[in-house]
Amino acid sequence: MLNPKFYCKYILFFFSISAFSQYTEVINSNRPGESKSAFAVGVNVGQIEAGPYTVNEKHTPLKNEAKGFGIDFALRYGLLWEELEINLEGTYQNDTFTDNRSSLSPNETNRSNFRNFALGAKYLVYDPYKNKEEEKPNLYSYHANRKFKWSNLIPAVAVYGGVNLDAKDNIYVPYSNPFTSPAYEGGVNFKAMVATQNNFSSGWVFVTNFSMERLGTDFSSFQYILTLTKALNEKFVLFGETQGISGDYYADNLFRFGGAYLFGKDFQLDTALTFNTKDTPSVFSLNFGASYRLDFHKDPKVDNGTNVMDEYERKANRNRNKKKKKGDDNNADDGKRKKETQVINFDDE
Repeated sequence: MLNPKFYCKYILFFFSISAFSQYTEVINSNRPGESKSAFAVGVNVGQIEAGPYTVNEKHTPLKNEAKGFGIDFALRYGLLWEELEINLEGTYQNDTFTDNRSSLSPNETNRSNFRNFALGAKYLVYDPYKNKEEEKPNLYSYHANRKFKWSNLIPAVAVYGGVNLDAKDNIYVPYSNPFTSPAYEGGVNFKAMVATQNNFSSGWVFVTNFSMERLGTDFSSFQYILTLTKALNEKFVLFGETQGISGDYYADNLFRFGGAYLFGKDFQLDTALTFNTKDTPSVFSLNFGASYRLDFHKDPKVDNGTNVMDEYERKANRNRNKKKKKGDDNNADDGKRKKETQVINFDDE
C-alpha cells in the first residue's frame, strides 16, 4: 500500500487547482504525451517543454523509408487571466528518405525542416473544481479521499485556436498543388481544438483532445487524442495514449506509452515510445524530454490580506481547535455528570 501521506499531498495539490483555478504547486507539463491539458500554467508562469526523438518509418507498398531524428518543443506562458495561456510549439526533423523502388540503386534524399510550427492560445471555459466547497479534501480520512465521486465525471473544458506557419520549401507539409507549384513558398493556415480533463481520485487523470488541423486548405484533417495518466507516488507518473488522425493526405492510429519523473516542483524528465500497427507507413519512435518552469506567479489575495492557501490552512486549524474544544467540553460534562451521580448515590445510602 502506498504511503497515505502522499495522498494527502496529492489531494492538497488538486485543491490548489481549485483554489487558484490554474496555478499548481508543481509543474503542469503536457509531456510526455501529445495531448494538451485543459488547464493553463498560471499567470506570469513561463514554461519550456522540449525533447529529442528518433525517426524510423517504413512504407511497404511504396517501398520507401525514412530514418533520422528530430526535436519537438513548446513555449507556454500564462497571460492576463488564470484561464488564459499562449503557446508556441513546433517539431523540427532531420532524416534520410530512401526510395527503394529501384533494386539497382536506391535513391536517398536528406531532408530537414519543421514538420509543424504553430502559435496559439488556450482558454479554460469551464472549471468544475473552482469554488466547490463540498469537494475540499478530508485530511483525516485516507479512504474517504479515495472514494469514487460522480461529480468527477464532469470534466474541465478548454478551447484552443492557433495558426500554422509553414516554412518555405517544406517537404513535410502538404500544399495545394505540388505538381504545378513544386517550390512551396510557405503559408498560413489554422487549427482549432477542444480539450477536456478529469482529475479522479488515487492519482488518475484523463485528458481528451479533439482538433481540426490545417483549416482552410485542401488537406484538413480531424484528430483525437485520449491520454490516461497514473501517479504512482510523489515522483513517478506513467501514461498511456492513443491518437487517431483522419484526413485525405494522412491517416493513422498511433499508440504511446511512457512515464515522467519529477525532480523538483519546477523540473520534470520524461520518456515515451510511439508506434502504430500499419505499414503505410509503419512508425516506431523513442523520445526523451524535459520540462522546466519559470515561476513568477503570485497567489491571489483574500479579504484579510492573506493568500488563498494560508486562508485555507487557517480555517482548517480553526476547525480543528473547535473540535478539540468541543471534545474537552464533552469530557468536562461527563465528569460533572459522574460527580453528581456519585453524590446522589452517597445521599441515598
